[in-house]
Amino acid sequence: MVFNFRKIPALLLALTVAAGSFARDTARPNVIIIITDDQGYGDLGFTGNEQIKTPVIDAFARKSIRFTNFYVSPVCAPTRSSLMTGRYSLRTGIRDTYNGGAIMAASEVTIAEMLKQADYRTGAFGKWHLGDNYPSRPMDQGFDESLIHLSGGMGQVGDFTTYFRGDSSYFDPVLWHNGTREQYDGYCSDIFTDNALAFIEKNHESPFFCYLSFNAPHTPLQVPEEYYQLYAGIDPSVALAKNNPSSEQMSEQDKEDARKVYAMVTNIDDNIGRLLKKIEDLGIAENTILIFMTDNGPQQRRYVGGMRGRKGSVYRGGVRAPFFLSYPARFQGDKDIATTAAHIDILPTLAQLCDVELPAYRKIDGRSLLPLIRGQEVDWAGRPLFFYWARRYPELYNNMALQKGDHKLVGHTDYNAPITDFELFNIKTDPYEQHNLVLEKPDIARQLKKELDDIYQQLITSENLLHPPLIPIGSRFENPVILNRNDAGGERGIWAQEEIFGKWDVEVAKGRYNFKFKFIKSVAGGGTMFLEVNTVIHQMKNEADTDIIEMNNVSLPAMKGSLIPFYREGSKKIFPFWVEVEKIK
Repeated sequence: MVFNFRKIPALLLALTVAAGSFARDTARPNVIIIITDDQGYGDLGFTGNEQIKTPVIDAFARKSIRFTNFYVSPVCAPTRSSLMTGRYSLRTGIRDTYNGGAIMAASEVTIAEMLKQADYRTGAFGKWHLGDNYPSRPMDQGFDESLIHLSGGMGQVGDFTTYFRGDSSYFDPVLWHNGTREQYDGYCSDIFTDNALAFIEKNHESPFFCYLSFNAPHTPLQVPEEYYQLYAGIDPSVALAKNNPSSEQMSEQDKEDARKVYAMVTNIDDNIGRLLKKIEDLGIAENTILIFMTDNGPQQRRYVGGMRGRKGSVYRGGVRAPFFLSYPARFQGDKDIATTAAHIDILPTLAQLCDVELPAYRKIDGRSLLPLIRGQEVDWAGRPLFFYWARRYPELYNNMALQKGDHKLVGHTDYNAPITDFELFNIKTDPYEQHNLVLEKPDIARQLKKELDDIYQQLITSENLLHPPLIPIGSRFENPVILNRNDAGGERGIWAQEEIFGKWDVEVAKGRYNFKFKFIKSVAGGGTMFLEVNTVIHQMKNEADTDIIEMNNVSLPAMKGSLIPFYREGSKKIFPFWVEVEKIK
């Protein structure tokens, strides 16, 4: 049994027995999870889009077990934390995609750590988005090998190694291999696949877990020209018009975005084809659990199977995702399962399929899907699913929903709104969420609201939300530390602004440090650099126009709190783009 003993107190190392232990006389299966970024439910030929070219995924779907009512969170970091832990994201400390809210608590036990009980080799390739510093990186969370970009997307502010590349950030990128910067040649999706295949080749003679997490087709929308040309002449509004009760219209920019997204997805399809061939050639396809899914709805306006809403929305267009599972050694494919399932169910399902024990002393919100796959009679109608999305923290009844059985209560209203201000849908008879039943069935609405209130109150008092993860400064496990904008808190919506209040919440080890402050643009000479860490404040005059200012040999006591740097230039206070902190003594 292998665990990170820095993360879990000895008392918590005891493990509960996973319900329904799987057959012990067979070799444990390999596990491959493929997840894409901002690929909506409608971005597949299999789900009804006649314009997109996804022959590999479509063929895989046809021979897989298909959960036709599978749900995720409205945005990416919450989905990934729930996938990795089997828990609602708020329990894990994930409350946002930036604003300092995309750092998962180190005490969480991931799928990778869980599978370590059975000596699985583990690898993560692509998007992580659950923390860029120790102890929240993949290499700290159970992965033997990792090749990732930082923050929520390549070319975004948190991924400072690609941000300044602009519209070429997906090509020839600097990525992070096991915590070290390395330069790569090629297109990002190809690079992540190349390295996932190398990992599989190296470890295929013993059980492995490969997490292939494509950052495409997330913005910025960049794709090799040969793929773009496959779609250069199409009109994506033709697909949108199909089963589109909301009558949304596409602008010319929407159409161009859709062409690029479709091209990026076709590139992913080709890469998945390479992966399928690899496991066939190695003779391990039969004993490999392979999952394909996406993380939320589409960011841009395009075909989404006729559903209402897109990324960020709690309507089905924002949270319904394709989910295809194949395990040929155990299950016959080409099967639809209509029972509601979700990202939180993946960890307990894998625990049972791989015959490993569930993490103990924590609430697992998900359920194993194995009884459903086996066709056993189980009662899932009473299991509620909670959805929300708002910046920083949940906003009571604003973009919030609870789904239970056939009914779904949706709130886009005030914290003290009457029940008549909510929406109630029967998603079995009204899958496009067009007919509000709240006046016809107020008793059902009130009961769902009571359950929503109970879950909400429970989640917002989660330990990891009340005491969010701090970034260690001066740890022997990461020195120097680079604090990026994705993990910066402060003003709501902090991104690439210069004149904005920002901070990082840190835990500092006593010692002497060198600080390097990088600015988006050069600051003018004649100003003053300030560094505040709780009660300690240092200032230093700067005489030169520069985009990097260094403060060396800074003495700091052991402390927890906010690290607040800014450059005062006249009446301006300019926040750095990133800060490098190196412990020197």
